Amino acid sequence: MSTLGGAGGGARGGAGGGRRRRLGGVSPLTLRILAVNVLALLVLLAGLLYLGRYQDRLIQAETEALATEARIFASALGEGAVNRILTAPSPTGDESGERFELAPELARPMIRRLAEATSTRTRLFDIDGHMLSDSRVLVGSQGRIEIRELPTPPSGDPVSRAINDLYTRLIDVVPSREGLPVYREEPGQPNPDVERALVGEAAATVWRVDGAGGDPELLLTVAVPVQRYREVLGAVLLTRGGGEIDRAIRSVRFDILRVFGVALLVTIGLSFYLAGTIARPIRRLAQAADRLRTSHGRHAEIPDLTRRGDEIGELSGVLREMTDALWTRMDAIERFAADVAHEIKNPLTSLRSAVETAERVRDPRHRDRLMAIIADDVQRLDRLISDISNASRLDAELSRAEPEPVDIGLLLTMLAELRQTVAATLDERVAAGDGEDGGIRPRPPRVVLDLPAGERLVVPGLEGRLTQLFQNLIDNAVSFSPPGGTVRLTARRSGRSVKVVVSDQGPGIPDGKEEAIFDRFYTERPAGEKFGTHSGLGLSIVKQIVSAHNGSVFAKNRHVSDGTIEGADFVVTLPLL
Repeated sequence: MSTLGGAGGGARGGAGGGRRRRLGGVSPLTLRILAVNVLALLVLLAGLLYLGRYQDRLIQAETEALATEARIFASALGEGAVNRILTAPSPTGDESGERFELAPELARPMIRRLAEATSTRTRLFDIDGHMLSDSRVLVGSQGRIEIRELPTPPSGDPVSRAINDLYTRLIDVVPSREGLPVYREEPGQPNPDVERALVGEAAATVWRVDGAGGDPELLLTVAVPVQRYREVLGAVLLTRGGGEIDRAIRSVRFDILRVFGVALLVTIGLSFYLAGTIARPIRRLAQAADRLRTSHGRHAEIPDLTRRGDEIGELSGVLREMTDALWTRMDAIERFAADVAHEIKNPLTSLRSAVETAERVRDPRHRDRLMAIIADDVQRLDRLISDISNASRLDAELSRAEPEPVDIGLLLTMLAELRQTVAATLDERVAAGDGEDGGIRPRPPRVVLDLPAGERLVVPGLEGRLTQLFQNLIDNAVSFSPPGGTVRLTARRSGRSVKVVVSDQGPGIPDGKEEAIFDRFYTERPAGEKFGTHSGLGLSIVKQIVSAHNGSVFAKNRHVSDGTIEGADFVVTLPLL
């Protein structure tokens, strides 16, 4: 069955052509679903591993703790590591005074004892910025001993070390410490924090230093002034590495990675499950369609997945319906080809018989009669081939054309007026004696139109084919109606459809043939009509056009009160626009 607005182009290329479907191996759809889900998880992981705000809070807490230690150290040094110096009277006779200064011999052991309980490097500077003491330098009678922290040797099994190395490489990608100043200790160059502390301000800075492996590490410095009665005597500089911060962040990140590992396994499992519910049935449908394309029978069929209730189930149902429609179309084509061969074979057989007989006939009258039969058969073949060609082109046109609004009232009015004009012209020629058979010819049936007043009956369709539809019905009604009879066209709205009835005054339809008259090549002509003047495709074309417009057509006899048949009605129903 044809439908309007379908695509006209067919599939090109045979089996094994240039575009082969991928029906085996890993499903690309599965890989895409897995990639999308894992990518979203990786983006979330990258955001969690950054931990910028968490690191800032740890640094702030560590800096505050270091500042508290520095103030304690400065208070202790201001009380117990100073020398009291009396000053001489001034020349004006003022009273003598006193001042304080840091005592290195008292400050060094105090600094060492205060720094023993912590992992903090503590240094003391005098008011001129010279370093008086360093907790990592021991001064004795034998000289100076400098204490340095050695890098922690790698521990654990090779797998743990590999994981730690991988973690370090990944963290290096995160630009969380690129904006920090680089800490450098150069002889003779004062520390900026110490300079601020010597003017009475506490200062703290977060630095970036290169670790033992060349990896950037944190370094926190806090400088606090050493005061005695608000007099700045020097500055205490506390320095602490960011190892604790790094270990805390590392611990959190490893916890996140553990959760990520579990989530990754769950995501992969769910992705394969989701891909299985999507890709596997689609692959089944593709394989079934491929088997259907390459098979030579009807044993291959599309799997029924309509119970899924989703788009794939809908696709399965549509493919099954499409397959059924294709097989129906194939059956129709086969029947049409068989009918065409049968209909063409009859006149060809007659032609062959007449030609063979004409070779043996000597009587000119019999030979002329055979030649007339041959001419009639040739004309019948020509008419039959033309009708078959028109029917084939009609099917192609209905499958490609786009529908447009068609006013059924105007269309029927045009056909009725055309019939009436032809009838009036014929009457004038008969009256003038120009008609055939000496001016004596039966008057053709009149065409009467009955339309509702002031109502537009517009349907979507092809105006040319709808014209052909009603033209065929009118021709059929005229051919069965008696001379001088009436063919009535009636159009009415019926719900969301328009119903058109073409009524004749003929002998009616034989019992049980109401459906058969719409079959191809079926003929049931009035008595006395010359054989072969109709191909039997007119009503078949009517049904084809109506079906393409999503309508219906049927025929029935019309009876009078005593049960006598007074004609036939052909009822066409088309959906309104």
